[in-house]
Amino acid sequence: MTGTDLFIADLHLSEATPASMRAFTAFMTGPARHARRLFILGDLFEYWAGDDDLDAPLNRAVCTLLRDAHQDGLETSFLAGNRDFLIGADFCRAAHVTLATEPLRITVGDTPALLMHGDALCTDDTDYQTFRAQVRAPAWQAAFLAKPLAERKAIIEGVRAHSERGKQNKPAQIMDVNPGAVADTFRQHGVSLLIHGHTHRPATHRHTVDGLACTRWVLSDWHGSAPYLQSRDGVLSREELLPA
Repeated sequence: MTGTDLFIADLHLSEATPASMRAFTAFMTGPARHARRLFILGDLFEYWAGDDDLDAPLNRAVCTLLRDAHQDGLETSFLAGNRDFLIGADFCRAAHVTLATEPLRITVGDTPALLMHGDALCTDDTDYQTFRAQVRAPAWQAAFLAKPLAERKAIIEGVRAHSERGKQNKPAQIMDVNPGAVADTFRQHGVSLLIHGHTHRPATHRHTVDGLACTRWVLSDWHGSAPYLQSRDGVLSREELLPA
């Protein structure tokens, strides 16, 4: 066991992305097996219709990989993304992961840090924020999960198609984080390090908030390889696993 923590986001695993599933398998049987903690910051799946879909082959395979790594000593925490916010207790039990509440405060080395999926920072996209508030409401989720699984999947496919069409008419900057929301997050939580995904724009940003130097790491999305952020004894670095 080392003092290594790993951070990933936006894998968007599905039957339609076998290369990314192979990359996840290589990641979970490689770097993750030698780490202390793994933080999945949302959108592990392309979509999640409910924990009653656990027996789908890909979903079961993902749970098995996470469970096996846990048995080898890995502690995994999951934060919901905008695609898999319906992941619940049954998935977490099957995968042996902890369902965390956003934002999640941790320590990276000696530095207090905040983990988020990142969509809550995209406040310029007001239509999306309205939708986000609706689908994160417990009453909405309970009503949605009461529908048959096949109906839920059909609804999700329709929402996804509508969302993709809508993106074509939105300026790119609207779908990125709002600088004021980022500054408010640093200020509210009293941290100088923020790690998130969602935007699919991997970069390391430097901010000054009320005179304090702050750093924001944006994680990469996956396209057949396994890009991840690594903290080895508190030193952050970007790594990428290229499956054979």
